[in-house]
Amino acid sequence: MKDLSVKSPAFESGKLIPKKYTCDGQDINPPLTIEGTPKEAKTLVLIVDDPDAPSGTFDHWIVWNIPSSDSKIGENTVPGTEGMNGARQMGYFGPCPPSGTHRYFFKVYALDTELSLRVGSKKKDVEKAMQGHILAKGELMGLYSR
Repeated sequence: MKDLSVKSPAFESGKLIPKKYTCDGQDINPPLTIEGTPKEAKTLVLIVDDPDAPSGTFDHWIVWNIPSSDSKIGENTVPGTEGMNGARQMGYFGPCPPSGTHRYFFKVYALDTELSLRVGSKKKDVEKAMQGHILAKGELMGLYSR
């Protein structure tokens, strides 16, 4: 499997996510840059989650069928079809840890297909549909504490 490079002009990997992109700020998604997408890829999937949440991994944003030609995801945009986040809402839900410093993983997958899922599907449904179709993957990890 090939590696994707996932970066953000807003923060470096392993560093603090600016307040603007959290529940304490404007609660909008940060911009992302994706490099290394295989030519045969048809779509991208973006999953943002927090494995440090007290009740288990919390899903902050689930997006699929992002055009593979998109090497940038703009700030405060909806780049594809959105799923249900951990707050049982559609769309981006910014970092909002109850205590301590949490890790937030922005995971991008390049797929050889489009996913036939209904709007509002959950992460488990997206992950199941991706099986056998992942050509490349990469991630960016940011930190946030309140």
